[in-house]
Amino acid sequence: MNIFEEVLKAQKERKNFALVTVIKAEGSAPRHGSARMLVFPGGEIKGTIGGGILEATVIRESLDSLKTGRSKVVKYRLDKDKGGLPMVCGGEVELFIEVFRSKPQLVIAGAGHVGYWVSKIASTLDFEITVVDDREEWANRERFPEADRIMVVESFAEGIEKCNIDENSFVVIATRGHAHDRETLKAALSRNSRYIGMIGSRKKVIECFEQLKKEGVSQDLLDGVYAPVGLDLGAETPEEIAVSIMAEILMVKNSATGMPLSRKEKS
Repeated sequence: MNIFEEVLKAQKERKNFALVTVIKAEGSAPRHGSARMLVFPGGEIKGTIGGGILEATVIRESLDSLKTGRSKVVKYRLDKDKGGLPMVCGGEVELFIEVFRSKPQLVIAGAGHVGYWVSKIASTLDFEITVVDDREEWANRERFPEADRIMVVESFAEGIEKCNIDENSFVVIATRGHAHDRETLKAALSRNSRYIGMIGSRKKVIECFEQLKKEGVSQDLLDGVYAPVGLDLGAETPEEIAVSIMAEILMVKNSATGMPLSRKEKS
């Protein structure tokens, strides 16, 4: 098995993982010579650093690093009589646990004025950006040079279905009409995204939700939608609305409150 091919595969599939590399081994140790292993958040591994107690210990350390997002160097003495792991090898091993996290993905359904500015702001925040629209004159590389992907589709639902949406994805719905918004929202609700936000007035949102409930969408799913989208910043222009949308996305992404720091410090 080529561990670097597995790394590229994991990155292409937008998986988080830790790459464990043996950087130093002295004495009797299970593996020498830059042995490598991938550890995924569920505990699945690719490759090996020797198995046994050492590998089980390093897997636990890697899972901890995946939770914190911090890479680290760990060192183990492989001798239970010298305060090390419960092993009798007698050697010592040093490993580098390097964390790889996929970028959060932002799917923008609608290449209009708000979508344009959401993309511009998101590009400064290290999001992987996908723009979806059914109009090539709006969804093109000239308007969205910062986007990672631009999808011109027959329908917005088709575009959402073609996106690799996962728990690290954020979906913003800002199409040019209520019918397109409803179609897009229905498709997005069937995917396992971290966030779905839909632009529109409260009246429009209520009408959209009522129609979707008639089509069999559950209230529980609808309760998880951020609509009207964005934080209350008094936004009016497309630029201001985009700021309020990205502020809300950051709040969800970082598990924050959205409270003014001045009030948070006093509470």
